Amino acid sequence: MSEPNAAVGAAEPAPAATPSISQQIAAFAADLSLDDVAQRVRENAKLHVLDVCGTALAATRFDFAQHALAGIANLGESGGNSVIGMNISLPMRDAVLMNGILAHGLDYDDTHPSAIVHPTASAFPCALGLAEHRDAAGADLLLAYILGVEIATRLGVAARGAMLPQGFHTTGIAGHFGCAVAAGKLFNLGAQRLQYAQGFAGSTASAIAEHRADGAWNKRLHPAWAGVGGITAAALASGGFVGTRKVYEGVDGIFRSHTGTRFNEVDMAAMTRRLGEEWLLEEVAIKPFPICHFLHACADSALAIQRRHQVRIGDIVKVRALLHPGTFHSVAEPAEMRRRPVSDYMAKFSVQFVVAACLVRGRFGFAELETEALNDPQILALAQKVHHEADPDSAFPKYFSGGVVVTLKDGREFVHMEKINRGAGERALTADEIADKFFDNATLVISRPQAERIRDAVLDMDRRRARDLARTLALKN
Repeated sequence: MSEPNAAVGAAEPAPAATPSISQQIAAFAADLSLDDVAQRVRENAKLHVLDVCGTALAATRFDFAQHALAGIANLGESGGNSVIGMNISLPMRDAVLMNGILAHGLDYDDTHPSAIVHPTASAFPCALGLAEHRDAAGADLLLAYILGVEIATRLGVAARGAMLPQGFHTTGIAGHFGCAVAAGKLFNLGAQRLQYAQGFAGSTASAIAEHRADGAWNKRLHPAWAGVGGITAAALASGGFVGTRKVYEGVDGIFRSHTGTRFNEVDMAAMTRRLGEEWLLEEVAIKPFPICHFLHACADSALAIQRRHQVRIGDIVKVRALLHPGTFHSVAEPAEMRRRPVSDYMAKFSVQFVVAACLVRGRFGFAELETEALNDPQILALAQKVHHEADPDSAFPKYFSGGVVVTLKDGREFVHMEKINRGAGERALTADEIADKFFDNATLVISRPQAERIRDAVLDMDRRRARDLARTLALKN
């Protein structure tokens, strides 16, 4: 489809002699077709969609989902868009908001390790909502999703972790740009207006990280709001509203404004390096635990020690959890607060609690985040003995390395280290493991036959209409 005509009187500037980053991304996205994406990337993308659908379904049983839905309902607006796992309809952008909250709410969704970005939790709800609204082909939905993941992840890689120390949650910032491009593709925008959409994303991108101090629910909102902002940005661009052209590299662009004194660490070339040749979606890791990705290696290490040595909890005098220092503020400090998490959400970001629970119970799943587990005296007592230290051999940020050292009363020490966290790189989960995770999550709230219908619809999404997929996810079919 051709690009919509410019709005009457719109002052559209001529392209710059040297293409800006957003201009290069826009040209790439405008010309991209699903056939240009390698088959393995397409199939992998569907597995990531399956994974996030499972986590979203599981999230519907938690209080935060009901509170979010109640708040959205107070807007008093009706609409025709679907919500995953809920047989209800909402206005399109409200449905995107709700689906994004469900997708990221359990912190069980995928992550690109070096970007430290959760890309699917914003890209899929955004693409699903707009594709359903426009009755797009499932193949167009899949392509938009892949684009959204690619751009958000590239921004995270380029930022090199420099946004979080300035108080910004990179997932929420990066997601706006990925979603602007994804939505622009579904609006069939040409290159210039795709560039405008990215410019507007720079104005709407917002995600402060103050939630780390008190375990509040803000983080659950960030990918969801990115989806809403991305669609809004693309919609404005579709009407000819003129957006800034140097939103990334400009003197007041997203990198300078959001990295502060660490701007010199930014690798801006990563935004377009081998664009279309290398798909970063292939590096995105699917989580085996419903906790912060920084903690997975420590969790697996604690479980490995317990399986191998069957340690008696009363014999433990000290536990050392080894992590990269760059993760301390997110999952280890202040230590006393982390040792007694006041909520399930805070527990997901506590290395002290997670390691203790793994040693005490020999597992870590949703049950270890219930109130009973948060108040388990044996877990809490052991958490007092867990101390965090720097892992001198960490592969961070490429991988979220970590390990555990358990010291017993008799002086023995048990050590286990994980250089590559399970789910990442050469330890990526297999298709069967991803499907098993999906069914474990989905069947918390729906029957196995219903879950199988969703699995089949997701894995066949490029041969269906987006509206059919959305209705299946919402249990309407």
